[in-house]
Amino acid sequence: MSSSRSAVPTAAAVPSPSAPVTGGSATSSTAPTVAELMDFVRSTARDEALIASLPLDPDGRTWIRLDGPGGSEAWLIGWPPGTGTGWHDHADSFGAFTTAAGALKEHSLAVRLPTDGWKTLELTDGVDRSRELATGQGRAFGQNHVHEVLNESEVAHAVSVHAYYPPLPRIRRFSRTGAVLRLEQTERPEDWQ
Repeated sequence: MSSSRSAVPTAAAVPSPSAPVTGGSATSSTAPTVAELMDFVRSTARDEALIASLPLDPDGRTWIRLDGPGGSEAWLIGWPPGTGTGWHDHADSFGAFTTAAGALKEHSLAVRLPTDGWKTLELTDGVDRSRELATGQGRAFGQNHVHEVLNESEVAHAVSVHAYYPPLPRIRRFSRTGAVLRLEQTERPEDWQ
């Protein structure tokens, strides 16, 4: 990921918090659970020295790659005022994120999208969800969770901690006009690392 891009990996069914998930490079005995990812992002968000070490750019998001539990992929991300991810999912990865400083807003869709083979979908009424995530607040999400995350502040940076398992195989990026969701591109790890 480069600070000039607004690509942040961050997916509709949430796995059981205690169930290990198989796949990726880890075995089922070492794969982290959703609860372990949530514990990791919360405890990391309380590490004041780490949060203070993130360079903040007034014009673009910044990030530091972290070692997540059980082979998960993790990131510390800085959000200048008015920045966001755009609509995206994390394909086959589930994860968690927590706001470490400032506040973030998440818009998500309460719908399970087809994984492949489509370019345009018309969404039904009632699928939109929004939540404010102040400092210390976070959430977990399952595979194929479609959302966008924003720092709506006009003056303050936000910082967050994210973890994904298995490590992100791809991110699908979407545009949205009213009820129409359009698949715009698919990014692979080499596009953001």
